[in-house]
Amino acid sequence: MATDLPVLTANDFASDQDVRWCPGCGDYSILAQMKKILPTLGVPPDQTVFISGIGCSSRFPYYVNTYGLHSIHGRAPAFATGLKMTRPDLSVWVITGDGDALSIGGNHFIHLMRRNVDLNIVLFNNSIYGLTKGQYSPTSPQGKVTKSTPMGSLDFPLNPISMALAAEATFVARSVDTNIKHLGEILIRAAQHRGTSFVEVYQNCNVFNDGAWDYAKDKAVREQNTVELEHGKPLLFAGGKKGIRLNGFEPEVVEMDGRISQDDLLFHDEKTSSPALAYMLSRLRYPDFPEPIGVFRRVERPTYDYQVNQQVEQAREQRGAGNLQKLITSGDTWTVT
Repeated sequence: MATDLPVLTANDFASDQDVRWCPGCGDYSILAQMKKILPTLGVPPDQTVFISGIGCSSRFPYYVNTYGLHSIHGRAPAFATGLKMTRPDLSVWVITGDGDALSIGGNHFIHLMRRNVDLNIVLFNNSIYGLTKGQYSPTSPQGKVTKSTPMGSLDFPLNPISMALAAEATFVARSVDTNIKHLGEILIRAAQHRGTSFVEVYQNCNVFNDGAWDYAKDKAVREQNTVELEHGKPLLFAGGKKGIRLNGFEPEVVEMDGRISQDDLLFHDEKTSSPALAYMLSRLRYPDFPEPIGVFRRVERPTYDYQVNQQVEQAREQRGAGNLQKLITSGDTWTVT
């Protein structure tokens, strides 16, 4: 990557395309923060690639002045993996939604993180199918009444963070579209991570699922309903008035009324080799618990793309340059007349 770059600004990453999302959509906020942080990464637009699938979020590549690919439903991870393996010098981002990534794309989503390809996934989670006008999605809660579930959804919702951790993802985080300072910081950390980084963003669909994340967005209540994860620090929320501790293997909320000290609380460790602690935190859901935002897990592991290219180099050293024609005509052959 270039090192002596001119000073870049958000305008350098802004395309000339009209941004066409519904007025008030949370996608605007995510786009704004992305354009704000990209100049700080030291990677020029012509070495940055955004790849998307299908959905409202998947219009994203049109709105950034970089290379981009609007691919097919659920398959953005496959396209991104192929690109990163052949062009490891590029900064590759996958932009997806809860429907695109977790329904038809679920298998690709899991195996991308299992492989630990050096790229970044940002999942816009609005808990609905917005582009197709309001059907329930894999993250919609049970009982959700939509155009496709007029009597209420019977499906148990998927938890994207839990899925990522179960796949042994090396960087897993969550943020909220309107918490712009936090979102920007998380995107920067994701970009700096070597390996697959996964960021779930609670994003409001104000047309088909308005207010789904108000408990985590509304400034009047979000301190009560979310807990910010900070490495090496205790799990405190509600302005330090409440905390989370372990009672055996079960987390519980406690009042910080003087009878319990911070040392009694659960301390966050994003670098632990086992994803068990992070997985437990991913199961904390409103209204029973405050929902964690921040980095759940961040560990180092060799990346898939690097290992593939190392293996190719070893094969060349041991066997010489390949010959496609020789390979095709080797072994048993038949002549069809």
